[in-house]
This record gives sequence, structure tokens and C-alpha cells, in this order.
Amino acid sequence: MTEAAPTPLDDALPQHVERVLAGYLDQRRTEVLGVDPAVAQAVDALAGFVLGGGKRLRPTFAWWGWRGAGGDPSGEHAQGVLTAIASLELIQACALVHDDLMDASSTRRGRPTVHVEFARAHAARGWSGPPARFGAAVAILVGDLAQVWADDMFHSALLPEGAHARAAEPWRAMRTEVLAGQYLDVQAQASGDASEGTALRIDRFKTAAYTVERPLHLGAAIGGADPRVLSAYRRYGADIGVAFQLRDDLLGVFGDPQVTGKPAGDDLREGKRTLLVAAALQRAEQRGDRAAQDAVRTALGDPDLDGAGLDRVRSVLSDLGAVQVVEQRIAALTGSALDALDAEPVAEPGRSALFELAERATRRAW
Repeated sequence: MTEAAPTPLDDALPQHVERVLAGYLDQRRTEVLGVDPAVAQAVDALAGFVLGGGKRLRPTFAWWGWRGAGGDPSGEHAQGVLTAIASLELIQACALVHDDLMDASSTRRGRPTVHVEFARAHAARGWSGPPARFGAAVAILVGDLAQVWADDMFHSALLPEGAHARAAEPWRAMRTEVLAGQYLDVQAQASGDASEGTALRIDRFKTAAYTVERPLHLGAAIGGADPRVLSAYRRYGADIGVAFQLRDDLLGVFGDPQVTGKPAGDDLREGKRTLLVAAALQRAEQRGDRAAQDAVRTALGDPDLDGAGLDRVRSVLSDLGAVQVVEQRIAALTGSALDALDAEPVAEPGRSALFELAERATRRAW
């Protein structure tokens, strides 16, 4: 297959996504000012959240899905494609703002979460009612606004004839899957379901589908990809997406907060039933190690877990071999994904970029 050289759009994709998002959010803010200037505070919070960090992973996968389907970055529709894929960052914003609220997270990317920011503003102004309730209400609305504007942005993109119709399936499915995955996550925490099957199902739909699989599917659909390429993308996306989340689970317990932007141990404090936790509990039960089981179960959902307590549960997770189990699963999923991609006619430089993205997503420190 002939290899094509990367273009300026390829090389600086995150910056171009940022530019498009900034322009779109500024335009929509002007509209909101016509309703009432007070509403602009919520829009500013959304804009600050969207433009204040993030890896732009979802638009990146969508772009290279389009390029691998033969998309031309120098063609007349490239800017329209850029607008369409940038809208994925608003889906991400909706998911994260709501997720932070559901998990009662106090920080995101090293800054106060939206519900915390508005609760503090309420308290500082001496308004009536509980500040936390106000913060929660605003976070729900900001997340909803992100979802609505994502849809508006995607459908306003100037794409080739028939592209919106082809992309309707992944766009529709992605939004349902991420909400279904969120529900499964909430239910698992409430019910105490710590099975490996449930943990992987949550990873599959809460993260993998809207992080890798559907963005790739979206880009390929816009580009009118061959069905074989679509099938390869779906397999690659599901596997790399789960591997990405498994790496995130490890970083959530063992990562450096200065790098990840979230306090270490947050997943444990929030009671997340991850594969790491499921593997640890299963192995502790197989060994008849009641002390290890108790250590893991006690840490789950403990809001005060920190310092020596966090170090203790980290040691238990490592000693039980749970970390090794997760690392092995990441390696197996990555290998399976690359095999699927390698077997089909994905155009260059899309193929090479997707191989590189697989490594970045699964062997990262952020």
C-alpha cells in the first residue's frame, strides 16, 4: 500500500480541534447572552472545562479513522470533518461533568470540578439554600448543555453528501452506549457487584465505545469506508478502548496525581468495581486470604482512604497478582486490536497513526 505523508492538519490535529471548539463555544456564548447574561457563567464554566485540558483522544481516533478510510485533509470537506469530530469533545465534557458529580470528585485536571466550583460560588455570595445542591444542579445543566451542543455541532458540520446519514448509526449508538455504561457503573457500586464480567462490561460501554470504537466508526462512516475496514475498526476500537480503561484503572490507584490530574486512590474511595479490584478479590478468595479480602473491601468506598491505608491496599493488590492480571489483559487486548487492523486495507498514513495511538493509549503515564 502506498504511504502518504502526514499533512499540517495531521501533525497539529489537537490544536486545530481546539481552535474549532473555541470558535464554536464563543459563537454559542453570544446566543446565550441574548437570553440573560447570568447564563453566560454556565457557558464559561463549560468552555473552561472543554478548553482547559484534555488529550483530544476521541477526535484524534475519529480523524485517523477518516484518514484510514481514504479521507483527504487537503480536500474541500476537511474543515467540515474537523468540526464533526471536534463535537466529540463536548460528548466527553458531558460525561466527565456528570461523572464527577456522581462520584463526588472534588478535582479534575488539577482544578475544582464544576459542581464544587459553583457550590463555592454560592457559598461565597451568601445565597439561600444548600450550596452543594446548587452546585449539583448547575453541573447537571452544564453537562446537558454540552450534550445538546455536541449534537448541534455535529449536525452543522459541512460534510460530503450522504456522510451525515452514514454517520447516524455510530453517533446515535455512541450516546446511548456511554449512558448505559454509566448506569451499569452506578449500579455495580450500589449493588457491590465486583465480578470480572461486570467490570469488563462497564469498561466496554462506559469507556471503550465512546472513546475509541465509535469515534473510529464515525470517521470511517464519514469517509465512506469499505465494510472490511469498518469491521476492523470496530474490533480494534473495542479492544483498545477497554485496554485504555484498564490502564486508567491502574493509574487511578498507582498513578502520580501531578501527572494524572486526579488524587491517587480516587477510584477506591469512590467504590469503583474495576477489573483490578475484581481480580484481587477473586484471587484472595481462591487463596483463602481473608485478611487480603477485608483490606480490599474495606478500602472500597472509604472516603478517608489515604496515606498508609492507601499504601496498604496498593501492596495487597500487587501481592495478590491483580496488577499483573490487568497488565496481561492490556497486552492481550492490544495485540488482538493490532492484528485486526493489520488484516484489512486501511489507508496510510491512517494505519501507521492507529498503530501509534494504540501504544499511546495503553502504555501511558497520564
